[in-house]
Amino acid sequence: MKTHKDLNVWIKAVELVTLIYKETNSFPSSEIYGLTSQIRRSAVSIPSNIAEGAGRNSKKEFSRFLSISIGSASELETQLIISRNLGFIEDPTFENIITELEDIRKMTSGLIKSIDIK
Repeated sequence: MKTHKDLNVWIKAVELVTLIYKETNSFPSSEIYGLTSQIRRSAVSIPSNIAEGAGRNSKKEFSRFLSISIGSASELETQLIISRNLGFIEDPTFENIITELEDIRKMTSGLIKSIDIK
């Protein structure tokens, strides 16, 4: 049986977390308990919810956790926009992360549709 580790969207989301951690290392130290922490938690929540949902016993629960993952992606996007506005993230890096995030969101939506829980 396959696990969450076999899902391309989970793999891509874990790669995004790694990128987020590296990028937030350069945030001001005054943000360690603010935006840095929030961004990291939101990013980690994306693959974590995919994994948790995949480990559940029903398609309905899997779909629900995938939806939560999409919500975490939207939360992360908002925090990244704020970080860019504050000058913590440069535009090229911001655009790269947002592109990756949008790909993950689309892949997650596609996975929800493929589950087809009717």
